[in-house]
Amino acid sequence: MFATRAQPVASVVSSNIQTRSMGTLREIQIRLNAIKSTGKVTKSMKMIASSKVPKAQKAMETARVYGASSARIFENTKTVPAEGSQDVFIVSSSDRGLCGGIHSSVAKAARRQLEAAPAASQQVIVLGDKSKTQMSRSHKENITLSFNQIGKSIPTFAEASAVAETIKASNVKFDNAVILYNSFTSVIAYEATPLTTFSTDSLKAAEGFTAYEVDDEILENYNEFLFANNVYWSLVEGHASEMSAKRTAMENATKNAGEMVDRLTMIYNRSRQAAITSELVDIITGASAL
Repeated sequence: MFATRAQPVASVVSSNIQTRSMGTLREIQIRLNAIKSTGKVTKSMKMIASSKVPKAQKAMETARVYGASSARIFENTKTVPAEGSQDVFIVSSSDRGLCGGIHSSVAKAARRQLEAAPAASQQVIVLGDKSKTQMSRSHKENITLSFNQIGKSIPTFAEASAVAETIKASNVKFDNAVILYNSFTSVIAYEATPLTTFSTDSLKAAEGFTAYEVDDEILENYNEFLFANNVYWSLVEGHASEMSAKRTAMENATKNAGEMVDRLTMIYNRSRQAAITSELVDIITGASAL
């Protein structure tokens, strides 16, 4: 009688253990497959970003030559903002994510600039949907103009000129334009940097401008070219920083996925071994009872 009563109890307990183990094993297997698939995607995205980085860096080096020439004009003439001039802040970013905190970098820099700027210089122009989303959380009322479809490929000077012309033709009134972009430092580092384009009046009033003999009409056209050139520089250098950051982000994501797969595989093997052990205990208990 005692053996007859003990056998159902052991069978019920073993059945519960086996059911829980099988359920756990199935859940672990589903999660393992999902993480492996994610790891394959991030590895592919890393390879794509790696192939784009050299081209982006080459275009950035070319843009830096023209950008440095533009900046040297303002440095040599010792141009400073005119008293009471109005600024506009241009946040240079892109539409695409999965590249770490590169978009939040310029958004944070723009917020700091806005906090220190006077009330008359609180206008913001955003290049890229990612930074527009972040800036809208705190300074939605300051955004006067925005652009999208940016960052799909290496920016060209024609695209930068179109952006500059649209800004000039818009209702945004400003004297100086401060472009906030991600300056490429290395393949794993970037820094939000301001790039200022001064107004024509500020350039005329500069201390060292007397060394240049330029007609007013030519100077106006040249200053517009400097503005478009700075927009181009910021877009191209920001694109190179984005591709490098995306490659680093996807590399870290692939590494994390691999570590999670190893950890879950160990848990799966231990759970499977526990399930097998419980089945063996059930068989041995039943044989002993007989």
